Amino acid sequence: MTRYASLILDVRTRVLDRTFDYAVPDELAGSVDVGCCVLVTFAHRPAVGYVLGLRDRLDPEVDPGKVRPVEQVLSDPMFDADAVETIRWIAREYAAPVVDVVRLFCPPGFSARAVRDPRSGVWTLRTAQTAQVEERWVSLTEQGRSFVPAPNAARQRALIGALSEGPVLQAELALSMSSASSVVKALERRGVVSVELRRRVRGRRQVRLASAQAPRRAPGELTQGQRSALEAIGRACDARRGDVVVLDGVTGSGKTEVYLEAIERVLSQGRDAVVLVPEISLTPQTVGRFRSRFGDQVAVLHSRLSTGERYDQWDLVRQGGARVVVGARSALFAPVANPGIYVIDEEHESSYKQGSSPRYHAREVAAHLARQHGAALVLGSATPSLEALERCSQGRFAGASWTRVEMPQRPGGRPLPPVEVVDMAAEFASGWRSMFSRALTQALAETVQRGEKAVLMLNQRGFARWLLCRDCGYVPRCEHCSTSLTYHERGHMLVCHTCGSQYPVPATCPQCGSHYLRMSGMGTQQVEDRLREQLAQIVPSGVPVIRMDADSTREKGGHERCLEEFDAAPCAVLLGTQMIAKGLDFPEVTLVGVINADTVLKVCDFRAAERTYDLLEQVAGRAGRGPKGGRVVIQTYQPRHPAVQAAARHDRSVFLDAELPLRREALYPPFVGLANLVVWGPQLEAVTSTCRQIASALLDRAEGLSLPAGGAAGDGDPSWPGGSPVRVLGPVECAISRLQDRYRWHVLVKADRSVELGPFVSEALGAVKVPHGVSVAVDVDPHDMM
Repeated sequence: MTRYASLILDVRTRVLDRTFDYAVPDELAGSVDVGCCVLVTFAHRPAVGYVLGLRDRLDPEVDPGKVRPVEQVLSDPMFDADAVETIRWIAREYAAPVVDVVRLFCPPGFSARAVRDPRSGVWTLRTAQTAQVEERWVSLTEQGRSFVPAPNAARQRALIGALSEGPVLQAELALSMSSASSVVKALERRGVVSVELRRRVRGRRQVRLASAQAPRRAPGELTQGQRSALEAIGRACDARRGDVVVLDGVTGSGKTEVYLEAIERVLSQGRDAVVLVPEISLTPQTVGRFRSRFGDQVAVLHSRLSTGERYDQWDLVRQGGARVVVGARSALFAPVANPGIYVIDEEHESSYKQGSSPRYHAREVAAHLARQHGAALVLGSATPSLEALERCSQGRFAGASWTRVEMPQRPGGRPLPPVEVVDMAAEFASGWRSMFSRALTQALAETVQRGEKAVLMLNQRGFARWLLCRDCGYVPRCEHCSTSLTYHERGHMLVCHTCGSQYPVPATCPQCGSHYLRMSGMGTQQVEDRLREQLAQIVPSGVPVIRMDADSTREKGGHERCLEEFDAAPCAVLLGTQMIAKGLDFPEVTLVGVINADTVLKVCDFRAAERTYDLLEQVAGRAGRGPKGGRVVIQTYQPRHPAVQAAARHDRSVFLDAELPLRREALYPPFVGLANLVVWGPQLEAVTSTCRQIASALLDRAEGLSLPAGGAAGDGDPSWPGGSPVRVLGPVECAISRLQDRYRWHVLVKADRSVELGPFVSEALGAVKVPHGVSVAVDVDPHDMM
């Protein structure tokens, strides 16, 4: 009987968001399976497709005689039927092309481009740096254990002595003794040693280095909050229905120790674990803690690894050689055999939202995977997202239980550091002109004089935010984007932080010819220079200043180098952007300073206040983790803002009491669903016309919907104002109206939570013909409104 494979095609010239049926020839019946990549003919051309399903019958309206055959199998299965169900769920939930979602489950370095050998006619996939690398390992044979070298054979004796404890990598022997290769060959011929080729797992060395640098901490007595958290996680694991536990723990409350204990329990039951961290900068410390507990069972997946390193780590998981996966957002899709727990550390972080298609949120996908596999999902944060808090208040979401467990104490009873808020407007009015307030200046001096460590945060890299002509007000802007350029003193250039374009610094104003070009605003480079000058006056011998931002950590290993340097110094200042605000654990830090708390608060985004509170509370938590305690100084021009006051008092209710009523009244998450549809292209008229058509199609579809009788149903919110459960706003220009020579407009959709936004938007877009050269992106649950 002929079987048929349902394929999603990876055709670059168009988006074909539907499956096509191809017949499986008898000679390929044993090799075509779900998850395989196959070669077929489509539109008279060779094409690559992914097998999403197999069946014995075609739909009645399909003529079997017109169904083309699968021509060749190009890969082993890369995912299974469970993954296919998740692929379809993500595509539906986020209105994304199915083929984009499929690529999430493919191994690192995978390419859907097939090339044909002109001699044999066989097609193969073009992959990048995924070929296995082998190493030569040398070991003593049974005969070698009793072999006695000649008295003058010093190198043979040294080699046998090096192998007495077990096999040794031949490359390491070459480092410790001369002519190692010739000695090995001589002894191999005599049967004294044997040489074995083994696969080298790339990326393993970085994992071992991280564990060697991680602080060795014997688990102490658990706090009451930690015990309660472990009990709740244990119940969620035993329930096997995808229940969620939100660890609402103050900074330094020992959430990582809870993760370790919970994962240890899951591993003992024969199940596996996936742990997500939001920043690459957190990976070294986190990996070190996990590897010190679980050894070689830990695999690491993040973007700073090379393609070969990521592939080997991915393959290690697939073969069952690693049962704990630690990594960034994409680690969710590692081929874990039997997941029993998913952990998302710093759950509130916006980096868990994918910025390109498919624009999924790791929290939502992890919750789906947990339900699918009967695993527990643990969300940890000192500042849980408003969405997570709202679901915990409801008790259930999407059929799973949501439980919040408070962890209000640090181990050892250490208090949270006191926070001093400095009004920079008052400082300026009093005649103080330094970027460091008097309070921060004094605190820095006292810290370095005691030989202690400090962390300073400014969420703006570069030297100055922009150049300003003092005669005409001209500000240089990117030629390709509607954004101002940032001045970088290193290299003396202007850089667009949106598209990366670089420009020379003009000697005079391009608009009026004035020589009075002034640097306005400040970035981490400028703060670094001023900080060095100030510290040199306090400690003439110098204090190390380590700058950690996207510029200083651009090269591979940059994060690790910065943190190692800071950790090794007896007294130092770590200066950086928001990447230093979370997850880092240095007990020696006794001072945290925030140079300007208003950088995020000024962004035109409804989450600006929430992000500001999160950032301030998180960075404040870097202080006072050791026995010496600590203090925090926050500099701001808005000292009475609820986000600033909540962080200053370590009291989230101050922020929530002000923020939630505003969100509810303006119909924003967590009370409604939100989707942002962005349209862009090189021709403004085509972009605006397409955007208006999309808005019209959305409005037409919204008019056909109504709230369920008696108000919102299911997960809907009873405060929805009535009428249609969908509101369409726009079209209008995006906040960044031009990006890389493309004009950008958008439409915003708000919906009662009873509406499935993904399908709603997809069906509306199906009625719009998008012209050539115009692109449309759908972002459900957007975290970037720019």
